[in-house]
Formats: sequence, C-alpha cells, structure tokens
Amino acid sequence: MAYTQILEELRGNVLLITLNRPEKLNAWTKTLNKELQHSIGNANENPEVGAMVITGAGRGFCAGADIEESFHTPLQAGEQPALNGGEKPGDSQWVKLIRESKPIVAAINGVAVGIGITMVLPADVIIASDKARIGLFFVRMGLVPELASSHYLVQRVGFALASEMCLTGKLYEASNLEGTGLFNRVVPHDELLSEALAVAEEMAANSSPSLLMIKDLLTRNGTCDDLDAVGHREHEALAAAYRTEEHREAVSAFMEKRQPDFRAQAKNRK
Repeated sequence: MAYTQILEELRGNVLLITLNRPEKLNAWTKTLNKELQHSIGNANENPEVGAMVITGAGRGFCAGADIEESFHTPLQAGEQPALNGGEKPGDSQWVKLIRESKPIVAAINGVAVGIGITMVLPADVIIASDKARIGLFFVRMGLVPELASSHYLVQRVGFALASEMCLTGKLYEASNLEGTGLFNRVVPHDELLSEALAVAEEMAANSSPSLLMIKDLLTRNGTCDDLDAVGHREHEALAAAYRTEEHREAVSAFMEKRQPDFRAQAKNRK
C-alpha cells in the first residue's frame, strides 16, 4: 500500500509513524485510518520492528475527525456518518489492533482532540509535549466518546476527571493534566520525540512473546475482579513463556554474564 497521509521511518528497532496532514492538523479520515492500521499490521509482522512510536507532523497531533469528510458530506447526502471508520460498530477494530500489537508509544506533539486523543488511550505509553492541548470534544458536536474511550479514560484519569472532561468538552493544556494518569509524563516540546523513541527502544529490546503476553494480561486482567480467572490467565501465560527461546536466551545470558539478545530470537522465528 502506498501511503498518502502517514509517513514511516525505521529508527533502529523502532518504527516511527507520523500522521502527515499538517495543513489539516492531521485530522482523522478513512484513508488515515486504513493507512495507520495497515502500517501497524505490517510492523507486527516485521521482525526488524520491536516497538512503534506514533506522532504528528506540524503543529498538531490530530485535530479530531475531518468534519467535512466524516460528517458534512454524509449528512448532505442523507447518509449516517460512518462509525469509527466502519459501517457498523467494531468494523475498524482499532482498539483490538492496538492492544494486540507490539508496544506502542504515543508522542502527543500538539493539539489532540476528539478521536485525536481517544485513538491513543489504549496505547502502552503516552508522552505529551508541554505544547500539547487535549479535548474530549464529542459533546460539543452532539456526539459521544468512542473507541472504548469511556473505559480507557476512566482507567487512566479516574471517574471524576473523566466526567468533567467528557461533559464539558473543555480544552486542557498538557500541563494541567500532568500527574492525572492521562500521560506517562509531559516533557519539553523539543525533547518529545527523543524521549518517545528512547522509551520505545527500551521496550523493543525485551522479549517479543513476553511483551505481547503481558499486554494481553493487562488488557484482560486490569479490571477483572475474579482473581481465580486472573491467576489462571497468568499461569497459562507463564507456562507459555517458559517454552520460548527468549526465556532460554535470558537464562543463558544470565549464566554467561552478558545481556540477552532477544531481537535475534525474533528474527530467527521468521
């Protein structure tokens, strides 16, 4: 697939994906959605990639949905706007893709509103520039949050702040949200990309099977109050991890007093 609305660049073991509609503050379109999912899917199959960073070109990260394409044109034609880029709920499979993917770091470089912030709530790490601004604008458009954001936002910031953010549709400066759990941290704008890449590289150096299994455990166990089920999932994952070449490599590296080379194991599987 030839990309027209995103850019890709491999930085070591990290794939940098940049939303590339700077003239529109990287507003979300069906094309952008398809290209992002295609890029992430390819990265998940590429043994050279251990983790990903998603950021935006220009002044914005993502200024929400492209109003003309997403809402105005369908309404003018007497059609219902598409749901999350699909024709019915679940078509886009965005949240499932992110949670089953190799580690993803979101580097919020500017304004991120509407789907521009909900798209990254399921990401593994969110780092914001001190110039970033965040808004859950759905209520201002007569809409409601999507992409499981009514779950992930509460998980990240708690019920009280999630309610305020969603029901007011207020635009927040990143500094006002620092320490709430929405971001892992807020950094000076000029340091954003290097910080995000460093975190992604640190994760990419770890065991690929373990990374995927840990993400699955966090997804399924994070809000599960059935501790027997939680323990059962962990037991199954641990048994699977014991059988991996990465675990054997880690034990050998420890005995030989060296750093394990997990990336070699990932490449050998292909």
